[in-house]
Parts: sequence; C-alpha cells; structure tokens
Amino acid sequence: MAIAAETRNAAFCKYCRDSKAALSPYAIEGTHERAGNLPESVIEIIHQIATDPGRLTRAWFDRMINGGLGYGEFVETVGTVVTTIAIDTFTRAIGMPPHPLPDPVSGEPSYTRPIGAKHGPAWVPMLAPEDMTASEACLETVYVSANPTFIRRALSLVPEEACGLFDLVDAQYLPGALMPDLTIQFRAITRAQMELIAGRVSAINKCFY
Repeated sequence: MAIAAETRNAAFCKYCRDSKAALSPYAIEGTHERAGNLPESVIEIIHQIATDPGRLTRAWFDRMINGGLGYGEFVETVGTVVTTIAIDTFTRAIGMPPHPLPDPVSGEPSYTRPIGAKHGPAWVPMLAPEDMTASEACLETVYVSANPTFIRRALSLVPEEACGLFDLVDAQYLPGALMPDLTIQFRAITRAQMELIAGRVSAINKCFY
C-alpha cells in the first residue's frame, strides 16, 4: 500500500518534473518529494518508473540492485507501480476519483521465488514455460502460447504480480487467448480501432515495446 501511495504521489514531485524536462534525467540535482518512509532506493524506482520510464538504463538498474534491493523486490515494486497507474489512469479517464487504497493485510511476505527462473535477455531473471512447476500454476493464464512473449514473462520472478497484471490486461484490453484473432468483435469498438488507440498511446508514452 505504501508503494501504491508513493506511485500516486510521484505525479506531484517537482524533482521528477524537472528531471523529465531536462536533456538528461541525471543533470538535475535534488531529491524526490516523498509521501512515506520507504527506502530511498524504492522511492527512486517508483518515481522513475511512474514519471519517466522511457529513459531508464541498465546502469540505473544496476545501481538499484547494488544498493541492496533484491531482484524479487524490484519486480514486485514494478508490478505494484504499473498496476496502480493502469487503474488510476482508467478511473481518471472516465471522470472517477481514484479508488481508496485498502488497509494493508498483516503477515510476513512469502519471499518465494520460482526455482526455474533464469537470467537471460532481461535485466531480471524470468521463468520460461518449460521451467514452470506447480507452484507457478497461475502463470498458465498468462502464458497463453507455447512461446509466450517477453512482456508476458517480464514479472514472472514474482508470479502473483504477473498474474495480477494480466488479469487487469484481460479486463482493460483483451484476454490473451483472443489476441491472435484480429477479426473478433470483443468490445464496443473494432479491433482495428483498439489497436489504433493502443498504438497512439504507446507512441505518446514512448513505449519501447
């Protein structure tokens, strides 16, 4: 809940606005305007992903990991940030106020990690379909093909984050099993119109994918 609250706060951070407007995000001196008491490295991850994700670099990522943050913690933070932004952006678009954040649930994190996750083309380890075990069964709804795209594997180091994100994708965009069929009329607009909107939004947001 602290990560979600900080994600919302990042939109009002003057340091983030100044950094994004600069030629280089590292040319501006200052500190993030924080809403809570999360570690500095987590604040940096949240604010950078929420406000200027198009200029993230491997060197930046390595600094975050070398600062003591685990790969799993990084992935879980990313998952929480992007889920919060997706939901908040939709509510804003239809003229609704943001949903109140629920109270945190008591208990300790599980710290579970898929034993088959491996380093590869991404900055963090990912789980290939052939390395899945029963513990990652929820990914069966995410890996909708024999060779799932890397966007579907991206958060697989924390399977619950990947599954939660693609539950949201199914609701806001299309269920994965329907994506190959370009003729299906699944929404009130045609698939061509959906892809035009998605492509335009991606271009405006400088989405590498």
